[in-house]
Amino acid sequence: MRIEEFEDRRHSRVAGSAYFLGLSIENARQIVGAIHATPAGMQHVDEIDELTERVIGAAIAVHTALGPGLLESVYRDCLAIELAHLQIPFALEVRLPIVYRGRKVRDSLRIDVLVDKRLVVEIKVVERLHFVYKAQVITYLKISDCPAGLILNFNAPSIREGLQRVDRPDLYAKRLAARRAQSGL
Repeated sequence: MRIEEFEDRRHSRVAGSAYFLGLSIENARQIVGAIHATPAGMQHVDEIDELTERVIGAAIAVHTALGPGLLESVYRDCLAIELAHLQIPFALEVRLPIVYRGRKVRDSLRIDVLVDKRLVVEIKVVERLHFVYKAQVITYLKISDCPAGLILNFNAPSIREGLQRVDRPDLYAKRLAARRAQSGL
């Protein structure tokens, strides 16, 4: 469902509720807004979720246009073009320093695409995703202090099949606890 369709449906639900309850549309909007308000501390999570969805949309556009079978560097460069078109800030081949006991050891780790300084994107062109790719992204998340990452396998029949989202483990635990508290579990 497109965002515009969601907003249209939400507006019609608000208007229907307002009529049924004898409220003005503005009062009904305020009530609905309070019900659906993001809990304190969760705005950051919602922003990352939105950014992740936009990047997935860009990856789908690239995969739809090119299909599987090309080099990682081709998909990386095309994803960069798509992100620029969508005006999403990003950087390519971002070096991550490894620091041990306060000393920089090396700069050998590289993030394929760092989106908005918050989302790590690792591009793969492989037969199937292996657990070591997830471990790699978790390491990038810990070192970079980014909250989330995506592994995009462009060799899959569709991006949805070759997609894996990875949350930084400490933030994932907080996110899960917040969702459980919100749902009353």
